[in-house]
Amino acid sequence: MKEAYVYMMASKKNGTLYIGVTSDLVKRVYEHKQGIVEGFTKKYGVHQLVWCECHAAISEAILRERQIKKWKRAWKIELIEKNNPLWRDLYDDIIG
Repeated sequence: MKEAYVYMMASKKNGTLYIGVTSDLVKRVYEHKQGIVEGFTKKYGVHQLVWCECHAAISEAILRERQIKKWKRAWKIELIEKNNPLWRDLYDDIIG
């Protein structure tokens, strides 16, 4: 099985958040950053990758995404700050 990722993008520290799932994290984050795909992240300027989590299967990642989307905002922020307290854009880390 191909691994999959749940990820969070932010407009800025404590800004607008977007949660997504993908099997190609580098490509998907690039698309968000460049505004290639019309939608929420382009409309609200959500271009910083601030958190991601790898799963063994897309089905697992989708379940986790649904779980996190139901969380209170404070819980999402806590998840980000647990591993990324400065809200750094992690894109450079994943490309290499």
